[in-house]
Amino acid sequence: MDAKNVIAAISLSAAVIILYGLFFAPDPQIANQQKLIQEKNTTNQTSEAPSIDQPKKVESLSRNDSIAESERITFENENIKGTISLTGAIIDDLTFVKYTKTLNGSDNIVLLNPRSTKEGYFVETGWVTNSENIDTPNSSTIWNIEGNKKLTPTSPVRLFWENNQGIKFEKQISIDNHFLFNIDQKITNSTNKNYNFYPYGQIIRNTAPEVTNFYILHEGLIGVFDDQLVEKDYDDIEDKKYTKNASKGWTGITDKFWTVVMIPKENREFRNEFEYKNKFKVNFIETKSTEIGANEAKSNNIKIIVAAKEVDVIDNYSKSENISKFDLVIDWGWFYFLTKNFFHVIHYFFELTGNYGVAIILVTICIRVVFFPLANYSFKSMAKMKVLQPEMARLKELHKDDKMKLQQEMMALYKKEKVNPVSGCLPILIQIPFFFAVYKVLFVTIESRHQPFFGWIVDLSERDPTSIFNAFGLIPWDPPTFLMIGIWPCLMGLSMYIQQKLNPAPPDPIQAKIFMFFPLFLTVILAPFPSGLVIYWTFNNILTMAQQVIIMKRTTVKTVQK
Repeated sequence: MDAKNVIAAISLSAAVIILYGLFFAPDPQIANQQKLIQEKNTTNQTSEAPSIDQPKKVESLSRNDSIAESERITFENENIKGTISLTGAIIDDLTFVKYTKTLNGSDNIVLLNPRSTKEGYFVETGWVTNSENIDTPNSSTIWNIEGNKKLTPTSPVRLFWENNQGIKFEKQISIDNHFLFNIDQKITNSTNKNYNFYPYGQIIRNTAPEVTNFYILHEGLIGVFDDQLVEKDYDDIEDKKYTKNASKGWTGITDKFWTVVMIPKENREFRNEFEYKNKFKVNFIETKSTEIGANEAKSNNIKIIVAAKEVDVIDNYSKSENISKFDLVIDWGWFYFLTKNFFHVIHYFFELTGNYGVAIILVTICIRVVFFPLANYSFKSMAKMKVLQPEMARLKELHKDDKMKLQQEMMALYKKEKVNPVSGCLPILIQIPFFFAVYKVLFVTIESRHQPFFGWIVDLSERDPTSIFNAFGLIPWDPPTFLMIGIWPCLMGLSMYIQQKLNPAPPDPIQAKIFMFFPLFLTVILAPFPSGLVIYWTFNNILTMAQQVIIMKRTTVKTVQK
């Protein structure tokens, strides 16, 4: 990659941003006024639905003690296992069967934890009412089991609880083979009076997890409301509650690789809230009551997905369960269509080869093939520029005291030899979205997690574990993190240096020195990046150099008359 072209590309991008700010961006005062109006409208959205807040003192217990303090039913399928507490009918114990904390480790990823643990993270569903004389089940209610006591994909479980006013509450919980819980809630009114109830769902997380804190990935509270994606960081909700009314959508919490989501019943207006009251809460409640007449029964359905964010599974849920924009729970970023399609291409090659690193290399080759004509044009122009350097140096010496004349002569030379001095920037600009797409795929998709390459690269989503400062492991010393500059970053920097030598040298000696250090600079910058990304860039440089050498050998320029 030509260092001049990289700097030019960055400068051009900065110019676009600055020009947009000058001519197209809205006036800051108007923008602030619009933001205040929007926040006011959002905050003032109310309905007749009652509050679902249930203050409860939380004791700090170990996970095992917390699980043991209540009677439970177990659930298990091919992907998840855990228990549901009969106290509150809360899903608060869930482990992923196929995912471990570390590579080749034995400790599986635990996502949901009981309320009384420090890492409490759980889901509860139920009904509330505005009638003060009617008891409804809450987080302290002890439910009864009817029939089967183990939840599997082939055997749902039934829970029930009856208050002293003649109203029976029932839940049938079913589970599929992946990550979906279906909760059918039923109320049977055995009295001669009519009552109104509001179904709700709530996710509570006692403390915010350790997040990546990187701008290309959202971790926190998320939802789609009437096709509008809303993402709020934990810090945002600590500062201000967020409320939104909608007629369709979903709501939940997302981590880098895991998510907990609730999907209200279709075609029912609901109010969603993101808030923090000593713990993080995501909840929804239907804004129109369900009226249950005398001696009548009615039901409501809530879907809960507690998932590892596997692309195919998420996409299938989006289609089969008709969940609007559910695929956005995976943070594909600004280049959504490019990044997601990039993933599918890499995954296709992975299924063919069985090696994610080889799949990345094959994708790199495909990109070079697609942009081969454009690169040819660019390299031909750069090759001519290199051949013309002696003549350009002669013109600079001849017209060193007349800058205007020098520019005229240089432009005449470019025109005569059909050379475009900025043509080398175009391939670089086009490659930037692809580079970013590869980065996103490696960074956000669980499919690339713990995927090995060859040799010392055991996880392509992590940095190269070797370091030049201990001779790549030959010296028995563990360098600090900032000195972990591995073999692949060094190969990448070397390939950039060699490629730089193939390009025309800058006429300015100061520029030449700056460009000489540019490969070293990028080697240090990219060392912490996923090794899969560095491998992609290294092979891209090698293919670029091969194409450039061939074109330079074939390129000739007419002798310039002095």
